[in-house]
Order: sequence, then structure tokens, then C-alpha cells
Amino acid sequence: MAVTPAPTRADAEPPEAVILADVGELEDLLLEAVARFDDADVRAPSTLPGWSRGHVLAHLTSLATAFTRQAELASRGELGEVYDGGREERDAAIEAAAGRDAEEHLAHLEAALVRLSASWPDDSAGWAAPVTFRSGTLSVVLDAWWREVALHAIDLECGITAGAWSPEACERLWDFLSQRLPESAADIELVGAPRDVLLWLAGREPVHAPTARRAGAEVPLPELEPWPRRQPRTPSR
Repeated sequence: MAVTPAPTRADAEPPEAVILADVGELEDLLLEAVARFDDADVRAPSTLPGWSRGHVLAHLTSLATAFTRQAELASRGELGEVYDGGREERDAAIEAAAGRDAEEHLAHLEAALVRLSASWPDDSAGWAAPVTFRSGTLSVVLDAWWREVALHAIDLECGITAGAWSPEACERLWDFLSQRLPESAADIELVGAPRDVLLWLAGREPVHAPTARRAGAEVPLPELEPWPRRQPRTPSR
């Protein structure tokens, strides 16, 4: 498939330490933005239908806690569910926490990020430990967390844009989100700024909408498949 490529990184596979540093920078930007919110700000709508900023913050806090558990279990050679009670309990927890005031959201999110950071393995072998999340490894969890922070920071409309995404983050997002392109789009070229293409693939509003071409002629953008439920089989990293 011919597409506008995402920004490229060095040919060498980046170690998880590079990924951790990158997501850490995004987390810092997120916390700085949330620290500026007042109570009215967290009650205001996010870009996600039906969700306030409080819902997005509650989701990120809850997910950080869930991923911390995945990491801690993996370090002991154990497996456990991402959320007790599955999707239903996850959704109920987000609704319950969405109404926190701005100070509470910041405190809970910051504490969750500290715990998550402390739970990541400090050796390369630890990243290969199996987890129940997507039936993958702890490296898969880290990739997912990177995506979640990158996308939901934009959903908050807090001044963070796709311009904050590093080339590594863009490449990982492409690996994952390009799975949404249908097989019928195999001969289509997506034309647009790389980050705008990624925003469109993620179901977000691009700065400038990409277009599609087939054999040099402009055609409608393809209908995207549902959100991927698996990691790409051959990630570019």
C-alpha cells in the first residue's frame, strides 16, 4: 500500500529505555497541563463523544493503575486480568471517578504515574514477560500506554497537539493504526502531513484532512476498520 510515511527514526531498534524516556516527556506535558485546570475545566467536554475531560483523566488514571498491576504480576511470573470485572467494571470506575475536582484528578493521576513508572522492569529480559493484556508481553503494555497518553493528551484539548509526538511515537502509532485500513484500500495512496494521517486513523480531527488517491486520481477516503484488537504482527521496531 502506498501511503505518506510517518516520520522516520534511526534504523536501529530503540531500546525500551528510549520509549520510556519519550512517554515520560509526554506524561510531564500532561501533568503540567492538568495542573492548570480548574474545576470548570475538568467538567468541560473533551473531544471524545459523551466524555468530559474528567472522564479522560479518570480513564488514564485507571489504565495506569491497571498497567501497574500487569507489570507487577509479570515481574513475579504471574498473570492476572487487566481490570477486575472486565470492561463493565472498567467503565463503572471511570464514571465514578470522572466527577473528581481538578485537584483530586491531578493528585490521583500523578500518584498513578509514579507507581507505573516504578513498576517497569529495569532489565531487558523483563520486557518479554507474558501478560494477559492483548495476550502479549510487557513490551506490548508499554506500547499501549504510549499510545494512550499520546492520543488522550490531545483529547483533553489542553494545548498538547500531535506536534508533541516524537518520530518514534509516530512510527509506533502507524504500526498499530494502519491495521484500520481495509484490504480494499491496498492500492490507495494517503496524502497529507504524517501526523494528520495518524490523527485521521485514530478517529481524531486532523489539522488538515488527508486525501486519498488511486492511480493518480483523487478518491474518497476509505472507511476505517474497527480499533485494532491486537499488536501488529511485524512491528517496525
